Amino acid sequence: MNANTDNKDPIATPNHTPQLQAFRDIVESRRSVRRFTDTPIPDDVLADCLRLAMLAPNSSNLQPWEFYVIDDADNRKRAVKNCMNQNAAKTSARLIAIVARTDVWHDHAKQVLREYPDQPVPKKVKDYYNKVVTMDFLRGPANVVSAAKWGATQVVRRVKGPIKSPYYTFEDTKNWATNNTALAAENLMLALRAHGFDSCAMGGFDEPAMKRLLGLGDDQHIIMMIGAGERADNGVYNTQFRFDQKQFVHYV
Repeated sequence: MNANTDNKDPIATPNHTPQLQAFRDIVESRRSVRRFTDTPIPDDVLADCLRLAMLAPNSSNLQPWEFYVIDDADNRKRAVKNCMNQNAAKTSARLIAIVARTDVWHDHAKQVLREYPDQPVPKKVKDYYNKVVTMDFLRGPANVVSAAKWGATQVVRRVKGPIKSPYYTFEDTKNWATNNTALAAENLMLALRAHGFDSCAMGGFDEPAMKRLLGLGDDQHIIMMIGAGERADNGVYNTQFRFDQKQFVHYV
């Protein structure tokens, strides 16, 4: 992978990779840091990290995520307790709940059309968000629409071949929202590292208690808590290693 240094265009191409080494440095230096210093994360830095998080790829640009930055002293104390008093939560400069939403797809589809950058909005875009997205997610009373979608999908597969499976159940929609939100969480952690800060993604927390603390409803799901701050000297507990990629990568 050779970088063509004569090319001043910052956009990477197969023959011009000006950001490759910087990206390697970010990814390879990112660690799950469990102890942080007292150095604060400035508001403008956090805002930029969250902006970069929301540039993550996501299905149909429906953006089913929320980020709860827990700064209030009392709320933070309770949140740390809900995180089992982990050092990554106790010592973090900022503590953030990463939330996936299963109830915003319809409103966000309408918002996409309102804020679409190319005007007038092309008909195929209108049809997609008004019809395809609705059919994809709609379940109907007692899941009656889901049952009809399932039957129609089976017929199409037999007659025409492969077809994308629509979302039949609440769990389907939850998986969709969770997958998309996890992509944004990864962007957030890499953005923090690029700004010189670190993070720890925590799955060990009391979700019902944390949802009560944040006032979340049944359609809001905390997929992880992220503690963030400056890495302390004793913040990384173990030497980094991964299994050989040959164990996981398959060419078929």
